[in-house]
Amino acid sequence: QVQLVESGGGLVQPGGSLRLSCAASRRIFTIYAMGWYRQAPGKQRELVASITSGNSTNYADSVKGRFTISRDNAKNTVYLQMNSLKPDDTAVYYCNARITLFGVDYWGQGTQVTVSS
Repeated sequence: QVQLVESGGGLVQPGGSLRLSCAASRRIFTIYAMGWYRQAPGKQRELVASITSGNSTNYADSVKGRFTISRDNAKNTVYLQMNSLKPDDTAVYYCNARITLFGVDYWGQGTQVTVSS
């Protein structure tokens, strides 16, 4: 099992930047994959970015070139650097962990990101 705690959300103007953090309760090098999902009002939760224990990354087309996912194994933390933010990026962002390839998903409590002028 793993507990996940997100931080770093907030209100930002279009074109601005935010960095989200996800602190895990166990050593993240033991986790198969971690990622960030988001859910906007009235929409389904969608994958934003993911990173495996081997540092392979995957991004949604809508954020490629703007967002970067990274991990710090020493701090057991995964980050999402978000640049050039748009109003469409407004959503609750959730950290996700899957300890094994076919294992269950663990979720954080979510952090709100609002992009508005």
